[in-house]
Amino acid sequence: MIVSIIVAIAENHAIGKDNQLLWHLPGDLKHFKNTTSGHTVIMGRKTFDSVGKPLPNRRNIVITRDDALEISGAEVVNTLDAAIALCDPDEEVFIVGGAQIYNMAMAITDKIYLTVVKDNFEADTFFPAIDPAIWKEESSNSYEPDEKNNIGYTISTLVRK
Repeated sequence: MIVSIIVAIAENHAIGKDNQLLWHLPGDLKHFKNTTSGHTVIMGRKTFDSVGKPLPNRRNIVITRDDALEISGAEVVNTLDAAIALCDPDEEVFIVGGAQIYNMAMAITDKIYLTVVKDNFEADTFFPAIDPAIWKEESSNSYEPDEKNNIGYTISTLVRK
């Protein structure tokens, strides 16, 4: 199994505020959809709440402490280990947030699909530091602001050394 994180962060590692994204970048949203479609996505309950519904064309697993929570169109578990245990060992699974789940998953992650938005944002939620002694950049593409994306960004793929 390949465990991958997919995340968009600001230069200051900000990922959200008040359970909302900090920017709207259609190019990055398209990258997220294209990368995760047809795969399993694992997310925390707060991230699920911010999305509002199961992501289409993906198997959705939501991690929560609430034993009674049921979500139509998603599987609900209490731990990251339980979420991983539900997954096919031959597939790539995607950790899609939020901060607590990213922190828990860093130790078992094989690959990070990282979008860095070229600005700093005020936030209450941050992505953990990425240690260059552990991660190697496999590919990277930069995008300048355009008519649809008002901020420049870089999409990179990092692999564990």
